[in-house]
Amino acid sequence: MHATENPLDVTRRALIAGGVATAAASTTPLAAAPAAPEPTPRGATPTMPVTLKVNGKTRTLDLDPRTTLLDTLREHLQLTGSKKGCDHGQCGACTVIVEGRRINSCLTLAVMHDGDAITTIEGLGQPGDLHPMQAAFVTHDGYQCGYCTPGQICSAVATLGEIKAGIPSHVTQDLTAGIAPTEAEIRERMSGNICRCAAYSNIVAAIRDVAGDRA
Repeated sequence: MHATENPLDVTRRALIAGGVATAAASTTPLAAAPAAPEPTPRGATPTMPVTLKVNGKTRTLDLDPRTTLLDTLREHLQLTGSKKGCDHGQCGACTVIVEGRRINSCLTLAVMHDGDAITTIEGLGQPGDLHPMQAAFVTHDGYQCGYCTPGQICSAVATLGEIKAGIPSHVTQDLTAGIAPTEAEIRERMSGNICRCAAYSNIVAAIRDVAGDRA
């Protein structure tokens, strides 16, 4: 009579066989897995391409998507005419004209204006070839320290554009008769541009001068 086989021996043999099979499988070459995308280096900020049409020139930049339009103009394009006053949209020193409308460039991101046409104070005119509004500010002493002046001028140009287009303000009384650039209209529309030197009366005079017969 043969001795009964120990169940433990069967289990041991099975474990050994399984281990050999696993080792053999691990030496079999596998198909190469697709390469994972390169991770952004730790501490680096991802950027994205942004194209802006600034003062008639197309400029493409790689920007941190959190970069404001104001910082883009000043720090990346060296257009320092637009000033950083409050950085909270309260003073108007950073006013530029985007697609014909004035905005506070400190309150908007550059990536939001991809492809937009932007005009800064540098694009309105240069020494020897001043925009009529720039010349009027000089004639009427519409500035003292000058810090707010670029934003004031950009806002003034856009203000007359708004009036010409028939866009009403809070003080517009009759929409059927057209809108005249009266002192009340100009003061209301320019109220978002703060002049700490209080040259307001001269600023209004300069704007009305440019408006001419429509004032």
